[in-house]
Amino acid sequence: MLFLLAAHAGVAAAIPWWQRRLGRAVWIVAALVPLAAVVWAGTRAARVLDGGEYGETLSWAAPLGLTVDLRLDALSLLMLWIVAGVGALVLLYCRYYVERDAGRLAALLLAFAGAMAGLVLADNLFVLYVFWELTTIASFLLIAGRGEAAEERRAARQALLVTAAGGLVMLLGFVVLGQAAGTYRISAIVADPPGGGAVSAAVVLVLVGAFAKSAQMPLHGWLPAAMVAPTPVSAYLHAAAMVKAGVYLVARLAPALAEVEPWRPMVLAVGLTTMVLAAWQALRATDLKLLLAYGTISELGLLIALLGAGTRTAALAGAVMLLAHAAFKSALFLTVGIVDQQTGTRDIRELSGLGRRMPVLCAVAGLAAASMAGLPPLVGYLGKEAYFEAFLHGTRLDGHAQLTVVLVIGSALTVAYAARFLQGGFGGRPGEAASRGERPEPGLVAPVAVLAVAGLALGVGYAATAAVATAYADSYPPGPHGPYELSLWHGFTAVLGLSALSLALGGLLHLGRRSLPATRRVPDVQGAYDRTVAAVDRLALAVTRRTQVGSLPLYLTVLLATVVAVPGAALAAAAPSLGSVRAWWSPAEPLLAVVVLTAAAAVVATRHRLTGILLAGAVGYGVAGVFVVRGAPDLALTQFLVETMTLVVVVLVLRRMPARFSPGRTMRRVRLVRAVAAGAVGILVTCFALVTSAARTAPAVSAGYADRMAEAGADNIVNAILVDFRALDTLGEISVLLVASVGVVSLIRIGGRGGARAPDSEGGGPGGLFPTAHWDEPEQTWLPGAGERPGGERSVLLEVATRLLFPSILVLSLFLLFSGHYRPGGGFAGGLVAGQAFVLRYLVGGRADLGAAIRAPAAAVAGSGLLLAAAVGLFPLLLGGAPLQSAVVTLHPPVLGTVKFATSLFFDIGVYLLVVGVVLKLLSAVGVSLGQDKATADDAPPTADDEKEGGPR
Repeated sequence: MLFLLAAHAGVAAAIPWWQRRLGRAVWIVAALVPLAAVVWAGTRAARVLDGGEYGETLSWAAPLGLTVDLRLDALSLLMLWIVAGVGALVLLYCRYYVERDAGRLAALLLAFAGAMAGLVLADNLFVLYVFWELTTIASFLLIAGRGEAAEERRAARQALLVTAAGGLVMLLGFVVLGQAAGTYRISAIVADPPGGGAVSAAVVLVLVGAFAKSAQMPLHGWLPAAMVAPTPVSAYLHAAAMVKAGVYLVARLAPALAEVEPWRPMVLAVGLTTMVLAAWQALRATDLKLLLAYGTISELGLLIALLGAGTRTAALAGAVMLLAHAAFKSALFLTVGIVDQQTGTRDIRELSGLGRRMPVLCAVAGLAAASMAGLPPLVGYLGKEAYFEAFLHGTRLDGHAQLTVVLVIGSALTVAYAARFLQGGFGGRPGEAASRGERPEPGLVAPVAVLAVAGLALGVGYAATAAVATAYADSYPPGPHGPYELSLWHGFTAVLGLSALSLALGGLLHLGRRSLPATRRVPDVQGAYDRTVAAVDRLALAVTRRTQVGSLPLYLTVLLATVVAVPGAALAAAAPSLGSVRAWWSPAEPLLAVVVLTAAAAVVATRHRLTGILLAGAVGYGVAGVFVVRGAPDLALTQFLVETMTLVVVVLVLRRMPARFSPGRTMRRVRLVRAVAAGAVGILVTCFALVTSAARTAPAVSAGYADRMAEAGADNIVNAILVDFRALDTLGEISVLLVASVGVVSLIRIGGRGGARAPDSEGGGPGGLFPTAHWDEPEQTWLPGAGERPGGERSVLLEVATRLLFPSILVLSLFLLFSGHYRPGGGFAGGLVAGQAFVLRYLVGGRADLGAAIRAPAAAVAGSGLLLAAAVGLFPLLLGGAPLQSAVVTLHPPVLGTVKFATSLFFDIGVYLLVVGVVLKLLSAVGVSLGQDKATADDAPPTADDEKEGGPR
């Protein structure tokens, strides 16, 4: 199962590359993955349908309960067949339907299929939530497309807001439910259901999330709006897969929670109300796709009611309808796509006579619509008979007679809008739309035909359908009249009469639809959503207008005062012991403290930007000296390198700013408030550090690290912690570093457009990372970048010395990289040294010289580093190990003798590359031509902070 999910992700990532080489055939490659999932599930069906199951567990941090638990049982088998089977057919359909942006769409559809497969296989509430939100993100991207149309962006945003908000509510319910049950494993919760008031609260929260995902009223407005998405997306996400996630969750938890109040009242009231009202909306729609969207909402309401009712017959009917709905609704959506593509419209009022123009498409659409209406011998009829039986004879359900009446009304409306779909799409005499419509390619109709015929096959072969549905339904006790069995003929029964009555009433509704009263749409959910969003925008504007005054010092003062007031008050109230405070550990520490405090005070007093930066660097160097004195050479080395790099980069940025802070004096009371806030924060941090040090009762984990250094093959415990014991933290930190660098570069470039000249591209030139020198230029120069600065500002001696030292600095960086596991160094320190070598090349030779030093794009260097680190972390999984696990390798190559290294070295190499790439990316943002970079800052207007506060900041 893990390999199946990894295959979806891996192939989806490679799809854009394949698309450029295979063209439309890439859809076949994409379809092979869900087809493999169908086959894989089929090979395990026999055991699962006999009551068995398959499980896999990926232990990430077992003592903390962080495991990825997957489980294949009857319900997940049913859903996996739906998700993978329909997904494969939709992908094959796209080969003939999609004309542009095929690579992106195929990758997203396949990634969604993998996320949905993970959702139905998850046996852990948190794992289920992760895949739940992955489907939400994929849906957002698929609906929005390239974001070129405002309507698509609006619909995608609405779907994201509603479903993600419901997901957060559901997550809270998961936490409450897991805490009440003492486990977050779904199978354990179902086997031993918890009880109590907390579970009732969890039920409400979980059902709200399920209702939002499955578009139940009044949270259904996002689904009709999402019909702006391409038809294959609607057929897959909004008919067969994503919208069934909430239905699946209800079906998964119903055996455990159906008896908990208020589960059953909620699912029956919301589900059946949605069924009737949405079906009425479908009956009045004139857009074929919108008609099917409201019909989907109606049928999802029916599924919620059936699978949440908590009886065996209702569960059996729900499982059958789950299959039926996936088949007929996907087929009908794909049919609408063909009609729209061939005629240019989906409006019933403009379509006429397509049945004669496209007889094959009309036939398969009629077969699917008949299943939706519940005509025998289709699978929809099997489901209809079963749900009438469940509610008519379901004595365990209070008010079952009234519920049966609601079901009859909803079924009649379903019949009516099914007839309306066929009549509006294919009926009548040939009109203008039919005359301009071409007959679709057989490859385009084939997936529709397979889905429509599947509804017939599942109905005629009801024994196979019963085997799958009964395997899930048997998790409930049988009804008072014994277990209900699926069949096309049960004799002349009341259920048969109700089925016939629904067909008759539906036919009458369709025939008399023109005389129906022209009532207003009820409820107006879309209008309510629009008004809510507008109100939130107005509130945000009002709050922002009063709180965002444009003064950075004011913001910092408020934030720091809050820090002092909240945790500081709690710390003072608890009055914990500060422990035994030792003034210093070495005589050198007081001297370093004086340096740090003096430099910090001077930073506050200076009015020159460059002086302030240099003094801030002195503070950092002083702290690094403390690390040296305290015996932490790795920390000291990293601190020195970070301070140096920060100083250089900030100085490059300062060239675009005024040399001095804006003139003026801050008012005395403002300075007093700032001083009090700063002093209070300093006291708070000091006391907090002392309290936390004195509060330790358990042994320090560092002793355990030291004892296990031999397992990592390391002599340097700091590096072993970074790349082995806590490699996951390091992976997260370098990811944040890369994201932060991208954000910084974006901000600098945005600022450059409005002020100082920004680079033309990444690196400042159209030719790549950095424009390099051309030896055939009219003015021959022997040093790249010679024309970037006036000759008076250049030092040939410095440039030559830099080029001579550059290889040595890179060798030093590699030495730090490869020796970091045994002595001070490592990938981060080595990357910083290499980055400073490139900074030096830029300072003496400009962009052209840096371009001569490295030809690779900065993004490629940084991205390859992150990819390498992640790949090294995941590789042990293929060998049956734990993620980020390392091993010590000993080789005996000729000449070299014995070579011993830890595999975590490759993780460190990834860190090295990422740091170098980030440095290059920052240079690409701040590195404009040195000869044209002289700041006009002295003439720059004062900033908002200067105007509001005055004086130094």
